[in-house]
This record gives sequence, structure tokens and C-alpha cells, in this order.
Amino acid sequence: MNVLIVGSGGREHALAYSVAKSDKVDKIYCAPGNAGIAELAELVPIDSMEFEKLADFAQEKEIGLTIIGMDAPLVGGIVDVFEKRGLRVFGPRKNAAILEGSKVFSKNLMKKYQIPTAAYENFDSAEAALAYLETSNYPIVLKADGLALGKGALICNTKEEAKDGIKTLMLDKQFGSAGDKIVIEEFLIGREVSVLCYCDGTTILPMTSAQDHKRAKDNDEGLNTGGMGTFSPSPFYTKEVDAFCRKYIYQPSMDAMKAEGRDFVGIMFVGLILTKEGPKVLEYNARFGDPETQVVLPRMKNDIITVMEACIDGTLDKIDLQFEENACVCVVLASEGYPLEYEKGKVITGFENFKNKDGYYVFHAGTKKTEEGIVTNGGRVLGVTAKGSDLKQARKNAYAATEWISFENKYMRHDIGKAIDEAVDGIASN
Repeated sequence: MNVLIVGSGGREHALAYSVAKSDKVDKIYCAPGNAGIAELAELVPIDSMEFEKLADFAQEKEIGLTIIGMDAPLVGGIVDVFEKRGLRVFGPRKNAAILEGSKVFSKNLMKKYQIPTAAYENFDSAEAALAYLETSNYPIVLKADGLALGKGALICNTKEEAKDGIKTLMLDKQFGSAGDKIVIEEFLIGREVSVLCYCDGTTILPMTSAQDHKRAKDNDEGLNTGGMGTFSPSPFYTKEVDAFCRKYIYQPSMDAMKAEGRDFVGIMFVGLILTKEGPKVLEYNARFGDPETQVVLPRMKNDIITVMEACIDGTLDKIDLQFEENACVCVVLASEGYPLEYEKGKVITGFENFKNKDGYYVFHAGTKKTEEGIVTNGGRVLGVTAKGSDLKQARKNAYAATEWISFENKYMRHDIGKAIDEAVDGIASN
């Protein structure tokens, strides 16, 4: 079949890599794609929010399956547009993608169906939110209701920081309409873990665990970013934690959406925090994570097309999801200055070093092909990824591979997975 992937980042490159391994696939298209994806797919100059144009293209090229990588098209209803045309598409409909599109909705859902999460209050006016701060305990967390490029959560250690945060989100509109409403919730302490789950509306199948590093600088300092690196699996996500989450979080989340008339088909990304009281949900996303996808999919043994079709057809209960008994680490190479101001157009060299090296990958995020060669075209430029027999080896391999790539103003964190590396001996087998 012909497959269309919608998106342009490292996540979509990792998806294209997995799709290309399927015997069911004849040709891959990607809209709009990037320089790395171009090696696996034909790039299509259509923006991810141009739903009708994308659907026209899918019909014209007889696309057998369209995979939506990004959050904004899903929240905007691209799946509904495709389904009305009779096109097969992987991702939740608009009424289910609200699970990511509205923090207020997701928090209220968890409260109604008793899914473990942080205590919270919702606000639609800055005045009411500011008044609430007078009786709050600190630190607290402010979250923009809508999509904010993964940067809409602010941890505030003092009342003054929280006041500034409310001004940033609700009055200055740093994230536009995403800040029209906000959630203020208690600050939870514990290890964060990400678990991506395949869903068919009834059955939910969790994948292997992963952990992201959101802060821009080493030792989790600096501003929040879209993600500076990740590893899989998390040694703290034990079999006991997995059993708890399946019983009290994953299946109840699926059942809650069904009970609300919002059958969830696609990827349910569950951001967890492992507290002393047990696992709790920090957030939901309605798509593959970035950069979690870069370390999860390379370890998946199943044919990704087979699994996605099972989600669409409601036969996910027939799938035996399997992952390799190893580890994977991704280190993001960014442009100096990210996530604020940074320069583009810097020539990148060293891609040839990844040729024919099993277990090593370089996933493109912000790149573009020009007459000068492949150049930087974003804040997060590349995801240098490597497997290893365990987390320590994977981390060593990934950092060695970062030296194979060069470009002006290259920046990265040097401690991806370091805390885990030092805290445990070996990794969990899950």
C-alpha cells in the first residue's frame, strides 16, 4: 500500500523509518517532511493544517493509510475530514483528541472517573486565578488549557513566580488562545515516566516505557523545551508499577472516553509521575511523543502497519505487542539559544558516519535540504539515537555518535539518562 505521514519532525522521521520496514508498504509520502525523511519518502509541499488538500492528495495517490504525527491537526479534526472521504487514517477523531487539546477537559475527566492525578482547580479569568494564589501552597504548577508546543506548564516556587506565570499565560498570551483557560494544580514529587499506548476504542496496549528530559540545560536547569533527549525503558517503571497503571490508569482512561461518547482510536500518550502514594497522571497526549518515539519504535518488534490497522479495525486484542530486550537513548542536537532565539541555515556534516551502522540512528527534526547541503532549520535539529545491551551502553553509544555530527552553534545536554545511570545497576525488563 501507499502510506502518507503528516508532520515534519523527529517523531515523523522515526515513524517513517518504522513504516519503511513493513512488507505491506510500497511507497511512503510525507507532508511536509524534512531532509532526513526525504531519504525514505517523497515529500509533499502541503502544510499539516491543510486538511482538504491532504485528503485530496490521499485520494489522488490512492493512499491506503495516513498517519497523523502532530497534535494540532488531530485536535483540529483532520481525522474526521479523512473519514468523511472514506480514507483510512490513524489517529483520534476531534472529539477524542480533546484529551490533549484541553487540560481542563482531561483533568475533569480524571476527577469524574477517579483516575489518579494531582489536585487542581480550573480558571477562565486571570483575576480569579490570582485570587486563588493567596491561599495556595508552593510550589504549584500552572498549565495552559490548550496546545502550547509542549511548553505550557510552568512550575512556580513562589507566589510572585505564579503571578508572573498567570500574566504570561492569560494576559500576555504567550501561547495565544491556549492560555484563555488555565489549570492550577499541586506540585507532585517523583520520577516522571512516559508510556505510549495503542488504542482501538476498547482495547489499550501500552508500549515500553520511556523518560524525556524537558529542560534545556544540564541538571534539569533552564527553560522547558519540546524535549532534549530521552531513554527507554525506565528502570523505575517496574512490573508492579505497570500492573497498577494497567488496572487503574490505562484501561480506566480508555473506558472513560468511551463512556463520554469519545471512543479513542490511535495513540494515547500517558505522562506519569511515580509518587510515594503511587503512579499519577501528569498529562495525556493524543499522539506519539517527540522524542519518546525515537527510542520506543526502534525497540518494537511488531510490524507498525499491522498494529495501526488493528487499531482502526478494532482488533487490537489480537495483537501481541513485543519489544527488544535492550535499551535505547536519544540525545537531541539543538541550535544554541533554543528554545528562545537561534540561527538557522547552518550546514550539517557527518551523516555518512551513520551509514550501515546497526543500532545507530540520526532522526531529523529541524533540517532542510539546500544547494549547500542539509542545513539547520529549527531549534531541535537532530535526534542522535543508539541502542545498547543496557541503558549504560546505549547512553555511551549515543553520546559517541553525537561526535559524528557537526554544525555551527551545535548544542546538547550532556546528562541524558545520567541520573538513572548512576542510580541503578542495569535496567528493568519491561
